[in-house]
Amino acid sequence: MYKVQKEFSRFANSYDRYSIIQKDVSIKLINLIDFKPQKILDLGSGTGEVIRNINWKFDKFIGIDISEDMCKIHPKNKNIEVQNLSFEDENIYNQNLNFDIVISSSAIQWAKDLNRLFFNISKVSQNIAFAIFTSNTFTTIHKISNLNSPIYSSEELLENLNRYFNFSYEIKNYKLKFENKIEMFRYIKKSGVSGGFKRLEFKDTKNLIKNYPFNYLEFEVIFMVGEIKKNK
Repeated sequence: MYKVQKEFSRFANSYDRYSIIQKDVSIKLINLIDFKPQKILDLGSGTGEVIRNINWKFDKFIGIDISEDMCKIHPKNKNIEVQNLSFEDENIYNQNLNFDIVISSSAIQWAKDLNRLFFNISKVSQNIAFAIFTSNTFTTIHKISNLNSPIYSSEELLENLNRYFNFSYEIKNYKLKFENKIEMFRYIKKSGVSGGFKRLEFKDTKNLIKNYPFNYLEFEVIFMVGEIKKNK
């Protein structure tokens, strides 16, 4: 996870200005929650997009994020605690904690071990609400560059989640338009959505900018809400 941590820490101060899609995703995810959980765990809490969209009173909110710089920006008060950890850190889930819900918006796609993560989440909460970017994000960029997506397909996400939770889901596609290609690729850099994975060589980047056929970037997000399987 170090490369992801480095990428998001690098651009923590500009992240809110460039995270247009992530903001919309967070709003939609919170609107899918049909009750008012009082004890909330937010995995990959970033600069606080989830907490900004919660419009009910709660007893305790704990945000977990691997970027120290983002943790510094995240809102805090007596009911809001932020911990600078990887959300795959086993210690988070081994403290006999119990949450009304575990929320994660635009973060779980970076998990190294989905099965282990979902197992751990099932130990600390009956309910989940996730929004996860899929491998169909930047699909044309990957095709032109002959690169594999660094994140999971919707099929992989659903298969792993189904082991531990009963859930409903929706897949939504977004298109984010730009005035020119330079602005488009600046967005990828500044928003942190590249995740710090393999960089293209300079000539390959030039080729990509020249041959990219659209004035927009493609994103695919799977939204999931559900509860733990009783017989898991």
